[in-house]
Amino acid sequence: MNAIPLVATSPEQEWHLPYKGRIGMYGLIIAESAIFTIFVIAYIYYIGKSLYGPTPQQVLDVPIVNTICLLSSSITIFLSERAIERNNLKTFGLWWAATIALGAIFLIGTGIEWHKLIYHDGLTISTNLFGTTFYSLVGLHATHVVVGLIMLTIVLLFTLTGHVKHEHSERVQVLALYWHFVDAVWVVVFTVVYIVGR
Repeated sequence: MNAIPLVATSPEQEWHLPYKGRIGMYGLIIAESAIFTIFVIAYIYYIGKSLYGPTPQQVLDVPIVNTICLLSSSITIFLSERAIERNNLKTFGLWWAATIALGAIFLIGTGIEWHKLIYHDGLTISTNLFGTTFYSLVGLHATHVVVGLIMLTIVLLFTLTGHVKHEHSERVQVLALYWHFVDAVWVVVFTVVYIVGR
């Protein structure tokens, strides 16, 4: 009778609870995703149902520069995450500041777009269904960008005063998760509002 060879097993690694900040951020992202889903569905449902203008085709320009800036900020925040993991705090601060700058450019571009829509095109939140759903969805996203920029700026101030260290890298990654989420949501909003909705 042939003996069955025993498979060598390695000693089990000790299991640790996941970092509570990361779990909390995942929970927040799931909840916020549900909220964005409701707004996106409402926008899609009301496409073309406005009884009078202006319509998306008449007033919306595709915000290419804004989109490039915001999506590029995911790259800069990723580079800042890698820098703090390598304990390169100066590089971390530079990439982190670049992320803030790109997010600020996006918000300024959104403000310019809204100024044109309101004062030149006459589209307000109460003009028609398009105005209501547009400002609700894009405004919800812009609010998340503002919140993200506030948090990123606080971290930058702590970095400039020497309070951010290598051991804070996991906390930085948790905040970066939020920023990646904001960028990912913009891909959906951009597609629905400026591609499908036009």
